[in-house]
Amino acid sequence: MNRQEAVRRATELVEQMSVEELASQLRFDADEIPHLDIPEYNWWNEGLHGVARAGTATVFPQAIGLGATFDEELLERIGTAISTEARAKYNENEKHEDRDIYKGITLWSPNVNLFRDPRWGRGHETYGEDPVLIARLGVAFIRGLQGEGEYMRTAACAKHFAVHSGPEDKRHFFDARVTMKELWETYLPQFEACVKEGKVEAVMGAYNRTNGEPCCAHSYLMGEVLRKQWGFEGHYVSDCWAIRDFHEHHKVTSRPEESVRLALEMGCDVNCGCTYQKILNAYEEGLISKELLQRAAVRLFTTRFLLGMFDETEYDHIPYEVVECREHIDLSVEAAHKSVVLLKNDGILPLQKEKLKTIGVIGPNANSRAALIGNYHGTASRYVTVLEGIQDYVGDDVRVLYSEGCHLFLDQVEKLAREDDRISEAMTVAEHSDLVILCLGLDESLEGEEGDTGNEYASGDKQNLMLPPSQQRLLEIIAEMEVPFIVCMMAGSAMDLNLADDKANAVLQTWYPGARGGKAVADILFGEISPSGKLPITIYRNLQGMPDFDDYSMKNRTYRFVEKAPLYPFGYGLNYADTQIVEVRLISDVDYVQTKEQSVSVEVRAVNYGAVPTEDILQAYVQVEDANEVPNPKLAVFKRVAFAPGEEKTATLEIPAKSFTVVDEEGRSVHTGLGADIYIGFGQPDERTRELSGKKSVRLHI
Repeated sequence: MNRQEAVRRATELVEQMSVEELASQLRFDADEIPHLDIPEYNWWNEGLHGVARAGTATVFPQAIGLGATFDEELLERIGTAISTEARAKYNENEKHEDRDIYKGITLWSPNVNLFRDPRWGRGHETYGEDPVLIARLGVAFIRGLQGEGEYMRTAACAKHFAVHSGPEDKRHFFDARVTMKELWETYLPQFEACVKEGKVEAVMGAYNRTNGEPCCAHSYLMGEVLRKQWGFEGHYVSDCWAIRDFHEHHKVTSRPEESVRLALEMGCDVNCGCTYQKILNAYEEGLISKELLQRAAVRLFTTRFLLGMFDETEYDHIPYEVVECREHIDLSVEAAHKSVVLLKNDGILPLQKEKLKTIGVIGPNANSRAALIGNYHGTASRYVTVLEGIQDYVGDDVRVLYSEGCHLFLDQVEKLAREDDRISEAMTVAEHSDLVILCLGLDESLEGEEGDTGNEYASGDKQNLMLPPSQQRLLEIIAEMEVPFIVCMMAGSAMDLNLADDKANAVLQTWYPGARGGKAVADILFGEISPSGKLPITIYRNLQGMPDFDDYSMKNRTYRFVEKAPLYPFGYGLNYADTQIVEVRLISDVDYVQTKEQSVSVEVRAVNYGAVPTEDILQAYVQVEDANEVPNPKLAVFKRVAFAPGEEKTATLEIPAKSFTVVDEEGRSVHTGLGADIYIGFGQPDERTRELSGKKSVRLHI
């Protein structure tokens, strides 16, 4: 069904509704209207990395891990799998007249905010710190969720619009102040792509204010940018209870009825929360009109018609058996394989099972299900932790010793015990092992959303990059023992890896790798799969020189603005092969002036000189000769390439014309430079990447 027809049908239906009925449809838990054959519907469902909070579903790697895959095609397949499971569950729930929360087909995903600061607890819900990476993966994921059939399979929602990345404990009253340059250079490009390319059906506003206006009633962002400049035709939803913040915390209104008026006038169509329960009060006071309610309702019912809720669709007979089916489980393991980033390897990896007698697996995340799944997750029917993955892989051929080592963040595991009550056991395991796999990190109880977490500050954000003290002590002790050890960092954000980099024989960033993630980690440890993930974030040495967390300027934040060499750079990751670029050339003659209108095609020849198959990520970075350019070369395009041993591949990278523009102080994309450098490599063109990988990017100048 095309949108024009959906709007027509929605308008005809809405015109039959009374004011009371209209009001009932603008809440996330919309009432039924029997005489119009409208069943109740709950708009709130989540699908960040699998259908969430509604029982059994395939649990894919957390979004930050999906970001590390640099794989658009994979993200679209995952989106398709998630929406297929959502439809299957929806079909069955409809049969049982179960229309509860988390059971609909409007998925409030993806989170395309930019991970600007490593302290932000919700950063692992994003695809990373770069607008281009987020945009490309977000668009692909949305296409997978919404499908290309006559009807949408599910409706995706790009969130949280806009300029939102912490601090969590201040989000209900915080005002994120940014310049127009920062707004358009960093915070809006990914949303623009989701709207204009991905045709995302919904956009969710953030809790905070941006430059003085609340994001769920923002005249510039919602009216001028989203609707007018970008031509957004879908519906707008508030973050949950964000409209209540207007009068309780932001103080831009004095009472709920005024908040209702402000939100509706600015175009917030559905309220996740309770404030729209005051719609009738506002209407009776003359604060809002019936036409305003109808405008919002038409948008919402347009979405419902596009989803085929009142028709027979090709999705009505998707069987329940697709939920957590073998194909989707295999896809989740594939995603985990591609998400793991090998940060350091002195040659210890891949492990050779036949040369090992005893492996020690140590750490609070070694046998933790919580460390597999991140947040906004479903329930898997089976979990494979890293310990279990290693045990399954080696079978009876190698003895696996295990120690929790310490609590995730408390000083002791047993409440009546002394501090560090598992340290001696960890030391014993290390002493009796040929090598140690040390599994450290966080889980959703330590990094996540305000109010959902159990950390010391109950905010979800981190105070710094350090591991919890209990884990830091464990790491220090293992590092001083004369046993080879490999660190598996299971976390969704940058942690302090200085000691691990200095002392460990290998370091893997595994993120939260999904319900079966332990199998994927074991496959990589033992060389069944060559690691191919790249960092979607910068892993800093420390926070020195970084602005305060609630300062939204980009100075010294993310790879585009960082002023000193990080420990591990954005775009970096090793593998078990030896991929090298042997030739780069412009396919057609083009000068910088021509890039105002056209893209630049670059042909890249690369070879895997190694003895094992691998995949690697070709990356193109651009730096324009212009005073308004960001300090460091910026990602323009990327492509995942598979190599057999000894194989040469030729790939074409199409660098968009927009990559050769810069954003001026007024927030305009302008083409005012004198020329541009193009860098092609398997990582950034910075000195630290060259030092770590031994590979130098190829430079072209136009």
